[in-house]
Amino acid sequence: MPCKLIAMPDSGDLKVSSRGQMSLPAAARHRWGLDEGGRVGFLDIGGAVLLVPGGVESLRGEILGLVGESELEAARAGFGDPDLASE
Repeated sequence: MPCKLIAMPDSGDLKVSSRGQMSLPAAARHRWGLDEGGRVGFLDIGGAVLLVPGGVESLRGEILGLVGESELEAARAGFGDPDLASE
């Protein structure tokens, strides 16, 4: 399921249980088609966590869709560092 990067109409706090479980707000579940459950991909970016419906494959697709060809070429070239390019 493709994801559009749009701001949610509201915000709030989520409570995380001692087992690490939390509930996705109903508005997001409805918008993402997860009323009966489903997969959500996540990416921990340090000070925040990015959530994307559809699992990690959808997350990768969203991220790659945001990066242009010039950025990909720079990354492949190691950003000017030949050792990094061979990683």
